[in-house]
Amino acid sequence: MRGIISRYRDLMPPEIQAISDDKIVTLGEGGTPLIRAKNLEEYLRTQNPKFAAQVWLKDEGVNPTKSFKDRGMTGAVSYEKSIGRAAVACASTGNTYGSAAAYAKKAGMKCFGLVPEGKVTPGKIFLASMYGATTIEIRGNFDAAFALVKQLKDVGVVNNIHPYRLCGQATAAFEICDKLKRFKRVPSYHFLPVGNAGNITAYWMGYTLYNKMGQIPFAPAMMGCQAEGAAAMVLGRDIENPETEASAIRIGKPARREEATRARIESGGRFYSVTDDEIKEARKLLVETEDVFCELASATSVATVIKLNRFGRLDFWKMVTVVCTLTGSGWKDLDTAFAQFIPQKSIVIEPKLDDVMDVIRSK
Repeated sequence: MRGIISRYRDLMPPEIQAISDDKIVTLGEGGTPLIRAKNLEEYLRTQNPKFAAQVWLKDEGVNPTKSFKDRGMTGAVSYEKSIGRAAVACASTGNTYGSAAAYAKKAGMKCFGLVPEGKVTPGKIFLASMYGATTIEIRGNFDAAFALVKQLKDVGVVNNIHPYRLCGQATAAFEICDKLKRFKRVPSYHFLPVGNAGNITAYWMGYTLYNKMGQIPFAPAMMGCQAEGAAAMVLGRDIENPETEASAIRIGKPARREEATRARIESGGRFYSVTDDEIKEARKLLVETEDVFCELASATSVATVIKLNRFGRLDFWKMVTVVCTLTGSGWKDLDTAFAQFIPQKSIVIEPKLDDVMDVIRSK
């Protein structure tokens, strides 16, 4: 099974390059779609007739555990296995835990997940439990769980503070550039959700490396997107009790604050916040226009583009290239989906062909 370490080994840190093939833990992560969102572009033009940008969606929800976390986890767990660890642990709002559990199972290691009690969608807990992980619920928020996990000894802590998580996540930037090069385009702006701020840091690592290698003529402005109730990067301070329905980014004390701030400054980007209602509307719009079903937090990137376009805040009237990362699949976040979307009722009939045909003709 070929994963991102195999594909991009030459661009990995020496410590990852040195790991023997039999110690590499992969589930075939990476290679996710980059989708031209033409219907979304049409919608954005209805908001602002001057809109002329191209919008591309990097759908990370098709990774093995349905989130971008798999890119970093292959590096983290491979390293921990190579040094002889028997177990890994993480604090999580759900996606990191599911990914850690899957890669630990593949590696023959134990996995422990510290999660905020009652604040993680059941689907994500279920995923981790299916891989045999042990869930430890903390009476507190993610930040309390994260403070605890950093104190653990003799297990590999595979949160984004792990030295080899971000090099894996940076490969998404390589894939974007490689795909857009075929269309003679380079990302001008990259929008992505921000919780613990590791992913924006990783993408910037990837873009700057590709720029130094001459693979792209410039790196994009990094646009960090947060929910209003958990907008620590926007406010420039920690939030003791972050609140948002977008649970994957319900984090008040970003671990990679300094690196993400540096990425924002060096790239000429910004941090923005949007309301939960704006995030929900963006998720609904993605389903309606592009047939893409993402988890709620993922839609934060698109919600921010919609908001900025509505108020003419960026030069979308030029032929710029906009990339939005969708960090996880909607199938991992069904609680919020059930609350938002009204499912079509089933039609009950007798087991007769004529009755089936009557339904078909009526639609």
